[in-house]
Amino acid sequence: MNTSSAAPASSAAPAFALAASDTAALRRLYFVRFAFAVVWAALLFASADDLGPLSATLLVIYPLFDAACAVVDVRSARANRAPVRGLYVNIALSTLTAAGLVAATASGIPAALRVWGAWAVTAGLVQLVVGVLRRGLGGQWPMIASGAISTLAGSSFIAQAGKDNASLSSLAGYATLGGVFFLVSALRLGRANKAA
Repeated sequence: MNTSSAAPASSAAPAFALAASDTAALRRLYFVRFAFAVVWAALLFASADDLGPLSATLLVIYPLFDAACAVVDVRSARANRAPVRGLYVNIALSTLTAAGLVAATASGIPAALRVWGAWAVTAGLVQLVVGVLRRGLGGQWPMIASGAISTLAGSSFIAQAGKDNASLSSLAGYATLGGVFFLVSALRLGRANKAA
């Protein structure tokens, strides 16, 4: 809602065997993403009934933050010789989505929901693939589930855009759920480290 000089995807398991002992950076990133999602969702929910300056700004900030997190994730993954291709795709998708939302917010809530929905579908698929490639790290099942749910949620946002009562409040719920998945994944990574 959320994979070059790294090892190719076909050799992901050996790369992650080396990286499994050092997941602290990924855990910190997941905790930050959880906190951001919860605060963002609360602010959007409070302004979700119309597309004013605050809600429009929030819509654009979210994918930009996602792209920035993916950049941090790439640096960490490269240091651990892990696959990063999906993360580069995520950076591109999130950056394009931010630009698309700048244009869409001028047209109203339905246009913004369509752009957000398309992003949720595509980014969800990327997150699912990255989670599968990282499953050797531990704590990735919440990311896999989150990616799958994101693709379904994105389709519902696109469908909602065609209704008369289109609202941004469903995006706040989507972000909150995504944040919870990041929190669960961070906690599971911590347990995996202790077990190792």
